[in-house]
Amino acid sequence: SFLPPKDPMSIERSNLLSMMKLSIKVLIQSSLSLGRTLDSEYPPLQQFFVVLEHCLKHGLKAKKSFIGQNKSIWGPLELVEKLCPESVNIATSARDLPGIKTGLGRARAWLHLALMQKKVADYMKAFYVGLIYEFYDSGALMVEEEGAVMGGLLVGLNVIDANLCIKGEDLDSQVGVIDFSLYLKDPANSETPKDDSKMTVILDQKHYIEELNRHLSGTVTDLQAKMDSLEKTNSKLVEELTAATDRINSLREEQEQLRQENESILQSSQKKEEAALQDSQVELETYKQTRQGLDEMYNVVWKQYKEEKRIRQELERELELQVGLKQEMEVAMKLLEKDSHEKQDTLVALRLQLDQVKTLNLQMFHKAQVDTHEYNLSSSRMLSQTTRTIIQSMWLLRTGNEKQKKSRLGLENELRTEREQRQSLQKSLQREQDNSIELRTQLQQLQGLHTELQDLKQEKQQLQQTCEQQEQALQEMGLHLSQSKLKMEDFKEVNKALKGHAWLKDDEATQCKQCQKEFSIARRKHHCRNCGDIYCNNCSSNELALPSYPRPVRVCDMCHSLLLQRSTSKAS
Repeated sequence: SFLPPKDPMSIERSNLLSMMKLSIKVLIQSSLSLGRTLDSEYPPLQQFFVVLEHCLKHGLKAKKSFIGQNKSIWGPLELVEKLCPESVNIATSARDLPGIKTGLGRARAWLHLALMQKKVADYMKAFYVGLIYEFYDSGALMVEEEGAVMGGLLVGLNVIDANLCIKGEDLDSQVGVIDFSLYLKDPANSETPKDDSKMTVILDQKHYIEELNRHLSGTVTDLQAKMDSLEKTNSKLVEELTAATDRINSLREEQEQLRQENESILQSSQKKEEAALQDSQVELETYKQTRQGLDEMYNVVWKQYKEEKRIRQELERELELQVGLKQEMEVAMKLLEKDSHEKQDTLVALRLQLDQVKTLNLQMFHKAQVDTHEYNLSSSRMLSQTTRTIIQSMWLLRTGNEKQKKSRLGLENELRTEREQRQSLQKSLQREQDNSIELRTQLQQLQGLHTELQDLKQEKQQLQQTCEQQEQALQEMGLHLSQSKLKMEDFKEVNKALKGHAWLKDDEATQCKQCQKEFSIARRKHHCRNCGDIYCNNCSSNELALPSYPRPVRVCDMCHSLLLQRSTSKAS
């Protein structure tokens, strides 16, 4: 009978699954027999990661890029964090590990971290359910039933405690070849528990010796670098010492010059202060004298001004009275003129009456020839009476005209007297105006003297300010001298510190000088390039540019703060 040939993909799946079973079984048995946490150098653990890597690579799709086709398991493992938020930390730490350059190295770091978390099975199950068909071809181990079986097998690894040292260079350069010698040993001829304990002791000693060799090689390189840097720093320190001595000598010379200048400035300032004080005293005396004289003049002028103001007010009152009288006189003149016009009108009427009487007399004369003698007598009597009344009225008019003329003359005389009084009042007003102008000029002179006094006060204040400024300049000179002394002391302290600093050996330090934590494989030793003491990474993570090094180097926290304070004080 002829058996049909099996699918090569199914054969590979079964072989890989059987290898995975063997590697997990051997790893669990050996870890339980040893009874301790496993490290990254343990051979069954290394073989387990190799077998797991082959299982994950089986049937993986190749991604096309500009360089070419890339077949890496980092792509699917990186996307597991979308399904399991717990894997975010290991994904970020795998990305940020220093020294890893390839995707395969990041995937190996991710698997190591997942094993330490004891969640490899959980992540593989989530991967099998969610993202499997995006990255694998049909027939791959992860797509078929074998992937689910492998996820169940990985659950048994949760009993293992692993403490793995992850190094980027080792993960990138590891060769993924399965060593079948571990799985071909005869169980009858297997080692006894005593041999297992001996092997564990030997492995521990081997790891300790390797770690010591690493430390020794690191210390040798560090010592060589330190020797070179010490030689350079010694040469630079010698140059700096010579420069510092020259600088100290120049500072001493400058200090002596500053002392001499300070003494000369003090003497000149004292002389100027004495002269300024004398001038200010003389000015004060003159000011007091002038102030007294000005006050007296001001009082006299003020009294004159008040007196003239009172006289002016009286004259204005008299003027107002004269103006009122003048107005009354003008009203009286207008009334007299009105009376004269009325009297002239009566005179005209009386003349008309005389003419009428004359005509009547003529008529009566003509009638006399006809009428009787009695009638003549009666008429003559009437004529005589009328003539008398006319003559009396004429006399009265003449006397009234004479009285009007006399009153007119009296009013004209009064107007003349009023005009003369008005002229005299105008002259007196002009005199008062001239006096007020003189008083204003005197007040302006007083104001000018007041402004001169204010100017003198300002000059005095300026002199006082110059004196204060000179005193401040002297104080600043004293500060400069004190600062130069402090700089000299700083130079001396720096020279002492440079002479006293010693490079501490690695063997002499068992714990950090600052935090007092003991050093171990995880907590490495680091030298401060300034003071030479040994610190841990947390207490010496700062870098600064030192004069003995061409680029920034590691310094401790105390030296970092001290050097920063010095640099800021020098800058200020």
